[in-house]
Order: sequence, then structure tokens, then C-alpha cells
Amino acid sequence: MLGLLLLASILAAGCTRTIIDEYRESGRALPLGRSEQVVVLGRRHDGEYETEPELIQCIARRLDDRLPVVPEQTFIDRVYPWFEPRTAPLGLRRLQKMLDDPDVGRRLHETGIRYMIWVDGNTETTDRGGSMSCAIGPGGGGCFGFTTWEKTASYEAVIWDLGEVREGGRVKVDAKGSSYVIGVLAPIPIIARVQNSACEGLGNQLREFFAARRS
Repeated sequence: MLGLLLLASILAAGCTRTIIDEYRESGRALPLGRSEQVVVLGRRHDGEYETEPELIQCIARRLDDRLPVVPEQTFIDRVYPWFEPRTAPLGLRRLQKMLDDPDVGRRLHETGIRYMIWVDGNTETTDRGGSMSCAIGPGGGGCFGFTTWEKTASYEAVIWDLGEVREGGRVKVDAKGSSYVIGVLAPIPIIARVQNSACEGLGNQLREFFAARRS
């Protein structure tokens, strides 16, 4: 009975805690015409670090059931090399210069993208503890011990409106969770899905910014 109570308390502690903040430029929803599309892009600062591609794909899938979303790599390939890490615009002033350039502006217009959603941040392991040992002998093998680690996911998504060249809003999410591995003969992992929680929080919140819905 005591073992069951201990396992239940560990499972409860393994849950992810998520905090979401949002800022809207105006009270109205962002308009999206029939031929206009959205792209979700991860920030990559010239090899220093990158927002995980799997998170960007996850957010795009959450938006795609209600909005017309162009895959990130498809968009980057269409406008190469202007959205590679060294050339991607970090601010609206740089974006405006791109739109004013006859060649770059035409290529951006041809993609049909009305909104760029830039996602910046990462998931990292912040703390580790405990120990575990495993052995194999003539009578069999097994593991004994207990290890734990914490992961923190912190991301901010900023919506750029290419039609009006302005910021349409932003969403920030912080998710934190503890994972465990209990060694009682066979290792028992209890994993906090921190990045999945961040994706869910960002995706659900971003969908509420847009007026148009896929028919």
C-alpha cells in the first residue's frame, strides 16, 4: 500500500506546469483572406542555437486544422536564401526593406503568406539528481535506484502581418516538469512531456488570434 501511495505521489509530481501570457496589438481578430496563408518559423541565429524543428512542426500541425499553413521548409526553399539564419529578418524594419526590394518582395508575395509566426526559445534540462545501478548475474539482472531531472521549456511566438508590416500579437509560454526513472528490477520511466505542453499551449492560443477558419 505504501508503495502504491509513493508511486501515485511521483506520478502527480511528474505533471507539467504551464504558464501562458499573450499580448494583442488590437482587440480585433487578425483577418485572413481566402488566398492568404500562414507560416510558422523557428529562430536560428547563425549556428549559435536554433528553436527545435520538431516544436515548429508541432505548432504548425495544431494550426493546420483551422488555418492554411505552409510548411516551414517549403517556405524557406521558395525564398532562398533570404530566410537562412544569416539573412532572416530580426525585426520589422528589415522585413520592410525586403518587401521594398523588387525581387525579394515579389517572391514573398508569390508565396501567399500573410502572417509569419516567429517562434524563439528552447527546452533545456535544468536539474538532475539521484542515482541508479544495473547488474546482470547468473540468476538474472535488474536495476535499483532512483533518478530525477527537471526540464524547462520557454518560448515566445510573435506574429508579423506582412500586409500591414506590423506586429499582430505575441504569445509566451513557460512549461516546467519533473521526470523520473525508478529502478525496481526493471527501470520504470515517468516522463514529463514539457515540450509537448509548450506546443499545445502556443498552438491553441495562436489559433484564437485569427478570424478566418478553414472551411
